[in-house]
Formats: sequence, structure tokens, C-alpha cells
Amino acid sequence: MFAHFSLPDVPAVARRTVSAALVVGVAALVGCIAFGHSLLGVGACIGLALGTFNFRMIGNSVARVSARDEENKRRPLALNTLGRMGIITVVVIGLLFVSPSLGFGVLGGLAVFQVILLANVARSMAKAGPMTSVDDVINANVVEDNTEQGSARPAIDPPDDNRGGA
Repeated sequence: MFAHFSLPDVPAVARRTVSAALVVGVAALVGCIAFGHSLLGVGACIGLALGTFNFRMIGNSVARVSARDEENKRRPLALNTLGRMGIITVVVIGLLFVSPSLGFGVLGGLAVFQVILLANVARSMAKAGPMTSVDDVINANVVEDNTEQGSARPAIDPPDDNRGGA
């Protein structure tokens, strides 16, 4: 299903996600303080911050692993992901034991961050529109680079009208 879409613009998605997480965190903190549940609001902010930190670490991890000359790049990525998720899980469980209100706030903040991230990726994919193949995505990116340099090459080669005919 997703093979027909181009890759989302990762920096724009990251910027929108972090901005939205900041706005939601401030709103959660103000709302929870107004209703007398300040630890819940603080927990939501901590959860949003942990989600943002994890998102940034994923980018760093992918960049580091892709720069290596190893054939099996999945194993280091899986180990890095497992380690990060383990640390976040231990932090959340520890906070749940220390203060349930704070722990559930962190848990909610992490969940809200994932929803914000998913919504921004979906928005970016919907804006890009469907692509017919990976070659079309590559050609579209090449055209963008060439138009910046002054070249006017069409984005997608026109279909060949001589298809096995006479």
C-alpha cells in the first residue's frame, strides 16, 4: 500500500512534530495545573520529551549505521532500538511506582507523541501524492536538483507510444 507514496520530507516532519509536541506539552501542563493535577501535566511533558528524544536518537542511529560498511545493517539498528525502548520502559515503570499520576502522565505523553508523529508522516505522504514507482521518485528528486541548477528536464519520461506495434 505505501509503495505508491514517496518518502516524506523527514526534516519537515521532524520540525512539525517537535513543534506540535511543545504546544501540546504546554497545553497539557496548563490544563492539568488548572484542574489540580500538576503531576499529570509534568508527566505528560516528560513523556513528550522522551518521545522527542527517542525520535532524535533514531535519526542519529540510522545515520551512524548507514555510514558503516557492514552488510547486515539491521542488527545494529535493532539493538539500538531495543536499548532505547528498554531504557524508556524502565523509566516509565519506575515513575509509575514512585508516583502513579506522574507515571501515567509520562505514558500518555509518549502515546500522544506517537500520534502526533504518525499524523505528520501521514500528512506529508498525502501531500506528496501517489507515485507509480521508485524510479518516478528518483526522477522527481533529480528534476528538483536540476531545476535548481537551471536545467529543464521533464520529471517523468513520457510513455513510449511504440509498444511492440508495426
